[in-house]
Amino acid sequence: MLRSRFLLTAATAALASAIALPAAAQDQAPAGTADETQVQDASTIVVLSGIGYRNRSEDAVPELVYDEQFFQRFEPLTAGDALRRVPSVTFLSDVIESDGARLRGLDPGYTQILINGDRVPGSNADRSFFLDRVPAELIERVEIVRSSTARRTGDAVAGTINIELRDGLSLDGGYMRAGGLYFNDGEIKPSVGVYFGGEMGPGRVLAGFNVQGRYNPKQKTSLRFGDSPENNPDFFADDFDNREDQTDTRDGIDYAGNVSYVIDADTTRFELAGNFVRTDRTETERSFEYNSPTAISGPVRTTPPGNLLTDNDNVNDISQTSFSLESELEQEWALGETKLRAAFSRFTDDQFEYEYEIDFDRTAPRFTGDLTQVDIVDEEMSLQLEHIFKLADDLDLAIGGFAQNKDRDTDIGEIRSRFNLPAAMRTGYNQFSQTPLDFVGTFAPFAAPAGGLNTIEEDRRDLFALIEGESGALSFEAGIRWENTDVTIEDLTVAAAQRVQTNSYDYILPSASAKISVGDGRFTLSAARTMRRPRLDYISPALLEAELGDNDLLGNPQLAPETAWGGDVGYEHRLGRTGVAGINFFYRAVQNLVEVANTGVEGSEGAGTFVLQPRNTGDGKVWGVEFDLSTSLGFLGLPDTGVFGNLGYVDSEITDVFGTRRFNGQSEYVYNVGLIQDFPSLGAALGVNYRKQGAAFDRTVGEEVTTTYGADLEVFVEKRFGDSFTVRLVGSNLLDSSKDEVFNKFTTIEDQQDRSFDEYELETEEAGPVFQLIARYAF
Repeated sequence: MLRSRFLLTAATAALASAIALPAAAQDQAPAGTADETQVQDASTIVVLSGIGYRNRSEDAVPELVYDEQFFQRFEPLTAGDALRRVPSVTFLSDVIESDGARLRGLDPGYTQILINGDRVPGSNADRSFFLDRVPAELIERVEIVRSSTARRTGDAVAGTINIELRDGLSLDGGYMRAGGLYFNDGEIKPSVGVYFGGEMGPGRVLAGFNVQGRYNPKQKTSLRFGDSPENNPDFFADDFDNREDQTDTRDGIDYAGNVSYVIDADTTRFELAGNFVRTDRTETERSFEYNSPTAISGPVRTTPPGNLLTDNDNVNDISQTSFSLESELEQEWALGETKLRAAFSRFTDDQFEYEYEIDFDRTAPRFTGDLTQVDIVDEEMSLQLEHIFKLADDLDLAIGGFAQNKDRDTDIGEIRSRFNLPAAMRTGYNQFSQTPLDFVGTFAPFAAPAGGLNTIEEDRRDLFALIEGESGALSFEAGIRWENTDVTIEDLTVAAAQRVQTNSYDYILPSASAKISVGDGRFTLSAARTMRRPRLDYISPALLEAELGDNDLLGNPQLAPETAWGGDVGYEHRLGRTGVAGINFFYRAVQNLVEVANTGVEGSEGAGTFVLQPRNTGDGKVWGVEFDLSTSLGFLGLPDTGVFGNLGYVDSEITDVFGTRRFNGQSEYVYNVGLIQDFPSLGAALGVNYRKQGAAFDRTVGEEVTTTYGADLEVFVEKRFGDSFTVRLVGSNLLDSSKDEVFNKFTTIEDQQDRSFDEYELETEEAGPVFQLIARYAF
């Protein structure tokens, strides 16, 4: 707590200094000296002149930069939707959703997500941040940073995605955006926003607000069997167990906004910014299990017998709020340039879920009711100080420090109710006019499950230094970062002697990058050591019974981060005035992998089951090649035709208790191709985008999952009216892409090794096409 108070005091002092110093700087530089070359007139955002292409970054660290014009015409709803058009980003989301970005196909926890250069907390135990939390309309640009730099925290094994929101220097004037989304079941959702930027006092201000309806009407079908095709080629006829039909509708609305105030003087730059996102959503599932692959009828134990095995009603009300405040001061003076940055982020996740089910496959139908209440609060406060010394005209030395306090409070309560229903239920129930809600009984008070009531505090103290410069065709950066972390876990669901656990670790993370220009091309080379911190649910000391099949899972507070040595080698070539084509090869050697190991202790379900525990037990490697193209066809006499595309082919190898596999959830490939045709004389444009990603395989104790997706097709048509008004019609998921999953389920580790199945399941999910009609008006 002493460290927390110190950091809070330091951050407050930094913010006060940041507010005061620019005023003093105005004595040295005249007011109103903001760099106007950065500011876009609102009409250039509303009425796009030409086609947006991928930008060429001048930094030595390899990165791809995409601004809002590259994404806007396909009207992505979220940052996740926008990133479906950049290289090597995959998702294992539900259809028509884009939440956890998997850079290089790796689990979202391997990718560092930054907003305006700062880490942001989220609800996910793997420390990932869901990109569907950021409305695309707030984005100024997206940076895909392939390698690491000493300036940033090293939590970036796969790489870093930095989302820069619009600031006070990005917009002059205002515009309104309004429209709606039409979904496959006839539902219509609104999408509206207003944005304004202009001068205010000695600086510039920007403010934007967006309201967006969210909706996903999924339909799922599952077929379950007692054995699999690897054991019985005739499994479909011989081993059928049950079929489940499910409607899964996600219905909600997002409220988002960001504000920025910037003073950009001769020797001083100051920014004060904040952003806010609130999501209110209800997820409603209704599921029916039948004892027939095709038939639909009443309860199974009736005369004559029916087909309905279970009726399940599951509703989750979700309210999530995130906001962040940041202040940054850059001051040039006699000894160089000093940068001071303070940031605070807070994420709250409140959920109330009920799941009621009636089981008719019994002599007496049984009602089971589960209530779950979730309250997660995750806060992060950080302070970074950096000073740059000018060693020569083209050579700088930067040194700095970083401090961050993270506090995460988890409060989960559960209740269960179970009782037999009257015998009359066997004949009188109609699943189309009744629901399990009709039979809700009495519940006991909420109680925290194992691991459901805990606090995790992480205090980080980092130091870094780097040298950067240019020499002819060469630009380079080489640095080193020391990261130290103290962790305290307090779990109130375990015995008092184990309730408070501590851990600490520190790592040295060197990095180096170089960029060499050769004619119209340039080579990039980089190497870095990075890390991934343990999952938050793995470091709680709680014992979760029957969590992995029939095996128990015991947390491990002494888990250390995974580390990786990696390198990137790439080449990109300029095509005409705006185009660029690039290819990049990468490799990562990962050590101290966190895998679930067998403690040898018998599990709560008895003989044949065990207590399992995550441990740092192995190594892995990841490699691949990435290609991207973004250019006009002016060299073919088609200057108003733009093409873009990318291909990522990735592979990996890891060894677990069952043998060798790829990293969980890694698709072998992902590619994206598109075309935009502008018609200047008509004030119109149209475009098409096609995307496909390969199958992904996950293997954990008790379950194996193979996930495949159909291809995704997007099309837009645009009409511009004068210099200030644009109307755009966009269709997405036009091929009605499905998500198909194959589940292998096992009861014990021995069963999984012997391929003795508890259940084999085939599941498919669809949601249908989505259409948007959006209008923008500049004022």
